[in-house]
Amino acid sequence: MGPRSVPLLPLLLALLGRPDPGRTQGCDLQPVTAEPPITLSYATSTVPRGCVSNSSMDTRHEVHVLSVKWSKVSPVTLMVTVTPGADACSRPAVLILLCTHCSATITSPCSNLIISTDAQLSPESTIRAPSPEPPIVSSEGQLLAWALANYGGITSYSELQDPRRVQLHLGEDACSPPECVPQEHFNAIPHLETEVFFHGVKGCSLSDAQSTRAAHIVHLQSEPSSSITEVNLSLSCPQNSAGNQILMLQSKANFTWSLFSECNIQLLVSGSYKMPVFSVVFPGVLLPDTEQDLIAKAFEKNYSVIASYSAIPASTHISLEIHEHKTVETPVTTAPVVITQPPDLPRQVLLTLKPWKCTDETMEIVIIRSYLEPIKDVVNITLRDISCQAEKNATHFMLKSPLSHCGTSLEGRGYANNELILSLAKDAVLRSVRVGFQCEIPRELFLRLFPTADFKAPQTELEINKEAFVQASMRWMDHPADLQLKECWLEASGREPVLLVQGGEARGAGVAVLEGPPSSHGRKVWRFRFTYTIPEGGHVPFSAILKCKAGLQNDTIFEKVLEVTVKDAWRPLNYRGLGLAAVLGITFGAFLIGALLTAVLWYIYSHTPGFQHGASLGEQQHQPQHRQHPEHPLLHQQHGLTPPGPPEPAQPLANGLGDPPQCH
Repeated sequence: MGPRSVPLLPLLLALLGRPDPGRTQGCDLQPVTAEPPITLSYATSTVPRGCVSNSSMDTRHEVHVLSVKWSKVSPVTLMVTVTPGADACSRPAVLILLCTHCSATITSPCSNLIISTDAQLSPESTIRAPSPEPPIVSSEGQLLAWALANYGGITSYSELQDPRRVQLHLGEDACSPPECVPQEHFNAIPHLETEVFFHGVKGCSLSDAQSTRAAHIVHLQSEPSSSITEVNLSLSCPQNSAGNQILMLQSKANFTWSLFSECNIQLLVSGSYKMPVFSVVFPGVLLPDTEQDLIAKAFEKNYSVIASYSAIPASTHISLEIHEHKTVETPVTTAPVVITQPPDLPRQVLLTLKPWKCTDETMEIVIIRSYLEPIKDVVNITLRDISCQAEKNATHFMLKSPLSHCGTSLEGRGYANNELILSLAKDAVLRSVRVGFQCEIPRELFLRLFPTADFKAPQTELEINKEAFVQASMRWMDHPADLQLKECWLEASGREPVLLVQGGEARGAGVAVLEGPPSSHGRKVWRFRFTYTIPEGGHVPFSAILKCKAGLQNDTIFEKVLEVTVKDAWRPLNYRGLGLAAVLGITFGAFLIGALLTAVLWYIYSHTPGFQHGASLGEQQHQPQHRQHPEHPLLHQQHGLTPPGPPEPAQPLANGLGDPPQCH
C-alpha cells in the first residue's frame, strides 16, 4: 500500500471551526494509573467538609481545626501560613492540624499562636513550640469533641483533600452559628484559601498512533454563580523539551488567562490571554466545550496522544508542571502517513493570518506559533533586514520596528512594504522562505503624549504643574504640505475646556509650539508643550481628554482623542476643597436639623398632661418652675430640674459588649 497524502492548510483554517467528533473513535479517556505526565494544582476556598461558629468568642482563644486527608503520599511539604486578623495578633489563637504521616511548614507573624499537630514540623517553621498533640481519633466527631473539650469552642473546621498550601486568616465572626456543624462542599471564604493537587487526570491515544506529538488539555468548569473571570497559570516544563506537545486551555469566553511560562510548547487558548513580557492582551480561539470535541480538536491538530485531560473547577490560580513525555511505541499495520507541503504554503498561511499592523511610524508583527504549525520547523523570523529578528518565546513571534528601519519601503501610496523571512530547519538542513507583504498605514491622525522633550516612550499620564509634550502626526501621500493642525483642546470633567493650539499657534499661558521633524514620505508632524495648572483648592479631575483636529484647505477634518489620567504630585488624588455650594449645603442642613429638633421638643411638651392648652406661651413661661413631669425626664433636664427618682439602669447585654452586632 502506498503512502497517502494529507493536506495541511485546512488544519490552520480549522482553528476557528468545529472538529469532527468522529475523529475520537478509538480513544477512550481512562484514569492515568501509572506515573502521571503532569502535576496539577489549583487554588480554591471550597473544602470537602467544613463549618464555622461563634462558640469561641467567650473563651480565651479562637480555635481553628484543619483535618488533612491524602489520596496518595504527598510529594511536597505542606505549607501552612497563618495571617492575623483585624486585632493584629492581640488575641491568642490555636491551630489544630491533624496531618498524619506528613511534614509541614507553619509560618505566622503571631508569636502567641498555639500549635497542636501530629505532623512533623520542618526547620523553616516560625512556630516551633507545639502544645500536646491531638489524640488519635477515628472520626470527625471525635476530633471536634476533643477540640471543644480542651479549648471551650471552635472558630472554624475544614477538611482538606490533598492540599499543597493553606492560607488561614485569623478572626472571629459574631454572626456565625453558635455550633460548628460540618457541611458538605463548604465555602470557607473568607478565613481559608488552599491550593490542592488534582489527581483525576485522564488520558488516551489512538490505537494506530505512532506520533510522539502529545496534547495536554485543561478544562475549566465554572459554576453559574462563579464571579471568576481571570486565572493565573504558572507553567513549567523539562529543560530542552522537544516542543512536540500542545497545551489546550478551555474556559468561558469572558475568561482572561495570565500565562507565566518559559516552556517550548504550543498553545491553544479560549477567551483571551496575556503574558508578563508583553503589555497587550491577545485574543484566543474558539474551543469546543465538551470532552469529546476537545479531544477531536487535538487529533485534528495531528496530536494523536492525549497525555492528560484535567477537568477542574474555575480557579484564580493554577500551577501546571509537565513532565518528560515518553512515547510507547505501538506496532501498526496501516500505511504510514506522509505529510506533504504545497510549495507556496508559507505564503498562503501568512497571507491568511496577516499578522502585521502599522501606524504612521511603526510596524508590528505578532504571530501565534501554533498557527505556523502547518509550515513545520520554523526556527526564526526576520524582516528584509535580517538584523531585525523577531523575539521568540514559547507561544509567539513578536517584532516591532520603525517604518524607517529594517528595509521597509514606503514607495506605495499608503502602504509599507517589506518581507517576512522564515528560517526553516529540517534534518540539519537550514533553508529560508521569503514572503512579501504590504502593511496598510491608516489615513488618520495619531496623537501621543510624552513626559520629556526627547519625544520617546509615550504615556497616558498627565501631571499637574509639570510640562507635558504632545505630538500629532499623520501621513498624507497626496499633498502633505496642505495638512494643517487646526486646533487642540484639553477637556476635563467639572472644568472649562482649555484651548492649547489653534491655527498652528499657541493659545493660553504655558503653551509653546515646538519645531517638529521635517516631513518625510508624506508624514507631517506637529509638536507643542504645555503645563496643566489648577488653582490651589481647585477641583482635580481623575482624567482628561486631549482632542486635536487636523485638516486640509478643503475643510476635510481628521480628529483624534487621547484619554489621559491626571496625576497631582503635591496632594492626594482624592483631595477636594469645599466650594461655596458645599458650605451653603452644610449650613442649610444644620438649620434644618435644628428646626426639626425644636419641633419635636415642642410636640413632647405640648402633649404633657397638665399643660394648660388655653394659656399663652408667655403665661406658660411664668408658671412656677417646680412642677414635675416624671413621664418626660428630658423636660426636667431642659428646665434644670431633678426628677423624683433616679432612672433604672439599663440592663447590659449578656456578652457585655454593648449593642449586638447586626447580622444579616
